[in-house]
Amino acid sequence: MFNIKAEFYLKIIFLFSFIALISAFFIEHILGHQPCNLCLIERIPYGLSIMIIMAIFLIKKNQKSLVLLLIFTFIFSLIISFYHFGIEQGFFEESSICGVKSFTESITKEDLLKQLSEKTISCRDVTFRIFGLSLTSINIVISLLFIITLLKIFNEYEKNQ
Repeated sequence: MFNIKAEFYLKIIFLFSFIALISAFFIEHILGHQPCNLCLIERIPYGLSIMIIMAIFLIKKNQKSLVLLLIFTFIFSLIISFYHFGIEQGFFEESSICGVKSFTESITKEDLLKQLSEKTISCRDVTFRIFGLSLTSINIVISLLFIITLLKIFNEYEKNQ
């Protein structure tokens, strides 16, 4: 079992992930700022981290592996956020994922014409900022902090084994 300090940090990551998701839905549905596709993808690691941390505390088995999975989850978050930030700053060109409306449905000619007539949210456009920073740039910092914290938890677990 993890020590109390590690449990505390996992609870903080859980709480912050929950707040991040609630905030994203609030910004989208209450404040009316439409997210681009990369913004939606950036939410995935927070949802996964909630499930993984719940598994760590409820199952109490394979904790070391689950912490490693959390580390990889936030490395994915960092990569996606860095890529998105690069698009926002003009370092990278927008990929096709920025214009795709639906990933699961087959698109007919009529659907394609309808999508072309609708205004799509560009991954380059920043529609919401906090203290002058885009949510993507904030996500980069948070992902880095979580990776560092989780690496320390993982190393602590290695020492206690």
